[in-house]
Amino acid sequence: MTLPALTFSEDQAEAHDRVTAALREVGVDIENATLAPPREGRSGVVAVTGKAGSGKTLLLAELYKALKETGVDVVSGDWEGKRRKDRRTLAILAPTNKAASVLRMRGVPATTIHRILYTPVYDPEYERIAEWLAGNGERPEIEGLTDAALDRAHVFYQSNNSIPGALAAAGLRGSDFITGWKRREEALDIGFVDEASMLDDRQYDDLREIFPTLVMFGDPAQLAPVNQSGTMVFDKLDEKQVMYLHRIHRQEADNPILDLAHALADPALEFSDFEQMIEDKARQDDRVVWGQRVEVDLMARSPVLVWRNATRIRLINAFRKVHDAPEDRLLEGEPLICDGIELPLKHRKKRLDLEARGLIKGAQVIYLGEGRKPGFSRLHVMGAEDPRVSAASIVKIEKPDEEEPFIPFAARMGATFLHGAAVTIHKAQGSQWDAVQVFAPDLFVAARMGRVEAGQPLWKRLAYVAITRAQERLIWVVRNRLAKPTYPLRIDDLPVPQQALTLELVGE
Repeated sequence: MTLPALTFSEDQAEAHDRVTAALREVGVDIENATLAPPREGRSGVVAVTGKAGSGKTLLLAELYKALKETGVDVVSGDWEGKRRKDRRTLAILAPTNKAASVLRMRGVPATTIHRILYTPVYDPEYERIAEWLAGNGERPEIEGLTDAALDRAHVFYQSNNSIPGALAAAGLRGSDFITGWKRREEALDIGFVDEASMLDDRQYDDLREIFPTLVMFGDPAQLAPVNQSGTMVFDKLDEKQVMYLHRIHRQEADNPILDLAHALADPALEFSDFEQMIEDKARQDDRVVWGQRVEVDLMARSPVLVWRNATRIRLINAFRKVHDAPEDRLLEGEPLICDGIELPLKHRKKRLDLEARGLIKGAQVIYLGEGRKPGFSRLHVMGAEDPRVSAASIVKIEKPDEEEPFIPFAARMGATFLHGAAVTIHKAQGSQWDAVQVFAPDLFVAARMGRVEAGQPLWKRLAYVAITRAQERLIWVVRNRLAKPTYPLRIDDLPVPQQALTLELVGE
């Protein structure tokens, strides 16, 4: 076969061949760039697994490029275009906004699973603009929109491939052209899922209903979903369906953070030995830091990763105290973590609105200030394609040694939030930050307890996940101390998308 221009390792090439063969079985031949209509009854699931740095994301990106060159249409979370009987489609998904944004930064048009499970309902008049932008219709004439506005939309779409962004560039608000959201009823075609180790059984079953052909990419060394007793979706598959990338790609081989992560595979490695390795690395490479205190400035955008809930709560309260945050309100720039949505069943549409805009459980957001309505917050959803939203919010700030959290303000219903200056390592899965602080005393406690998960000491799984959240810099914090902030909390560092959409969600 003809491989892409880059050089694959042997196991990457083998995985590429096997995924290519699976796609050929369902009528998509990327070797010969030919497409056949979907075949009834043909379906399958394969998984590409491997540890951090083994080239899973690289392989996903190359397969995406090959499918696009073959003529497969990419389905995004905001627009699908008109269905054709012979059309073949691909959707690229991740469980979290942050994981999807990592792929988008690599040129892969990923979206969240929620954005595929729920599809937007467009106003029919503006749907004509979307069809034209996607190349499936004539240039429309819309009352109230000038030719210049349509030109702006066209230019934006050519460079960003986003229908909502293009319509916003024409001067429209989200509420003008999206009238609601609905649960997807019809199946799609091919689905790629990154960070598949995070999938629970329910999400996997949802994806199997939607995608006859599913290719999952994930790391079996991470922590299993909390509600699955140490198992991952890969355990459901036959051995023939699972490929494992053993080699670390040579472009990543000089990364000291990955070196530490892979050292954890040594069964003889004890916690004290591992800490000595970190200290040695810190002397050799400034990408690893032996930290004597938690850097409070980083906590506003990159949470401290901890194991114990009590540690998380203590660090959050220390963060707020050093910033002189009042108990009865939030400061602009405080980080929050979405903890779910509190809505009765009759408000299902409002739940879809929130989830489709990125406010899913585990989403990291930054508080921008009070909304126009009581109980509303203006928020920046980190990693979301349209990050600025205004939503009815219930904010809970937990206190040490107190069962009930303090609630500075709350709507009657809406998205619930916990403070995000520190998070558990479990909740950090699927996210990455340039710099990551790991609170080592917690992992020491896990090591002393001797707990084992899926045949591996728990402290090693925790350390592996925590370390691999760092893209550029790892700070291994060894003391229970907090530095003073060098500047106040801020929001001017947050990117404002070109379309600058702010959506009011969940009216009361």
